[in-house]
Amino acid sequence: MEQNQQKLRKAVSDVSKEIGRYYNDLELERQLGAIEEVEQAECQCCGIKEDCTTVYITEVQECYCGKWVCGLCSEAVKERVGRSPKVAMQDALNSHRDFCQEYNATTRLNPQLSITLSMREIAKRSLENRKSKGLSIKKLSRTSSYP
Repeated sequence: MEQNQQKLRKAVSDVSKEIGRYYNDLELERQLGAIEEVEQAECQCCGIKEDCTTVYITEVQECYCGKWVCGLCSEAVKERVGRSPKVAMQDALNSHRDFCQEYNATTRLNPQLSITLSMREIAKRSLENRKSKGLSIKKLSRTSSYP
């Protein structure tokens, strides 16, 4: 009788081990199943590409009018919306996208041209500022040219 009890205990122990392994395998399979596939998303503003999960891509798109934007562009757009509450998210996105496209077309391709264009914009703003304050504007002209 004692020998039968030992065999029964061993059988129960073996079954318990198998059940434990089965549940461990199920848990591991569940964890591995939760790992999402990664795909490449392209920023709708600057064009940078990042590897992201589909869940993350969807969350970002929900925040930015269905467009995926990278982290840097999202901060710029949030800052633009935060500065002026009247600016809608779509307007901030369009404005930032236009800025990025202009930057990529000038600064990235020709930094000297970008500096020239920036100086021109500063001069324009300065002139407009003087005009709005009613200050006299002196015209500069070249008196002679040397070869």
